Amino acid sequence: MAKVLILYYSSYGHIETMAGAIADGARAAGAEVDIKRVPETVPEDIARASHFKLDQAAPIAVVADLERYDAIVIGTGTRFGRISSQMAAFLDQAGGLWARGALNGKVGAAFTSTASQHGGQETTLFSIITNLLHFGMVVVGLPYSHAGQMTLDEIVGGAPYGATTIAAGDGSRKPSEIELAGARHQGEIVAKTAIKLFA
Repeated sequence: MAKVLILYYSSYGHIETMAGAIADGARAAGAEVDIKRVPETVPEDIARASHFKLDQAAPIAVVADLERYDAIVIGTGTRFGRISSQMAAFLDQAGGLWARGALNGKVGAAFTSTASQHGGQETTLFSIITNLLHFGMVVVGLPYSHAGQMTLDEIVGGAPYGATTIAAGDGSRKPSEIELAGARHQGEIVAKTAIKLFA
């Protein structure tokens, strides 16, 4: 059975919710799935004052975890069109894995959230994908088999590069059913790809 890690950073819970949907899709496709989050680097008093969601159930990951999986799906909210400093700090510690080629040939994928429709979703996905390619991973996106990302009937996230959601500037918008369906679909494709490669 292929093992999939959903690795994420979420300040306000949107990426946490998307991680759960990706995990659901991967499990439905027959993979063993773990959800873990990277450590928070913001001091707790500042995080509380900023209304960060600090009660997330996922355990904290360590870099050594990464090589234990056949596929890794990485998600973080955007920060000025790139990955959050929390995720960057975590991945920056993976030089030893890179040097040993420990992630070569594994499956990788990306997902993100932005405040607005034009807040840097695709550049953030590519920021994650750049890391995946440097690690030697086989990248899986969110193909247009998830037709919901093409709808013009409502505001919706999604890109061929990975699942996305739009949070609104105050964080009030939660992932829509179309966005969650995209996340589940991406999780399914990641799992099926990993099963083909490693079963």
